[in-house]
Amino acid sequence: MHSIIIRPAAPDDLDAARSVMLDTVYRDFGTGYVPRWHGDIIDLEGAYLTPARHTLLVAVDGADGQILATAALDSRGPAHPPNPRRLAERYPSGETAQLRRVYVRPGHRRRGLARRLVRELIAFAAADGGYRAVYLHTDPAVPGAEPFWRSLGTAVLDEREEPGGEFGVVHFEVPLVPPV
Repeated sequence: MHSIIIRPAAPDDLDAARSVMLDTVYRDFGTGYVPRWHGDIIDLEGAYLTPARHTLLVAVDGADGQILATAALDSRGPAHPPNPRRLAERYPSGETAQLRRVYVRPGHRRRGLARRLVRELIAFAAADGGYRAVYLHTDPAVPGAEPFWRSLGTAVLDEREEPGGEFGVVHFEVPLVPPV
């Protein structure tokens, strides 16, 4: 296996990173692009490269430069609505590092790329000094997603167990200490 380089995305990486993300929302999520959920994918620079406390990481094949995976972090907590009010209160914007777009191309899964990317995102959040929590949500219908996040954090709300949990997502808190 070639060496994989984890690094912050550069402007020249954005089209390839967007491709990884859009392939994921179409193939794995089955939703396709939904502007209210996926608007950041279209404006990756504005969402992750420009704001000082945000980042977009890419996993790059050292042999051919292909982007194999993405992972992002921003300072927006879960908004209410659509999320329950108690989540928005527990994870306020500005104090919450939200992990987003942790996507790995299918042929490169189960090789530790997502775990490496998350470790780097958490190190970024810890170095920032202004975050007090790391939050994310995931779709448990995506194969491997829920067990992966349970291995790194604690489920704080499983919408499948809530009345009216229309999307059935699971919300997690991950320790603000990079996993080993």
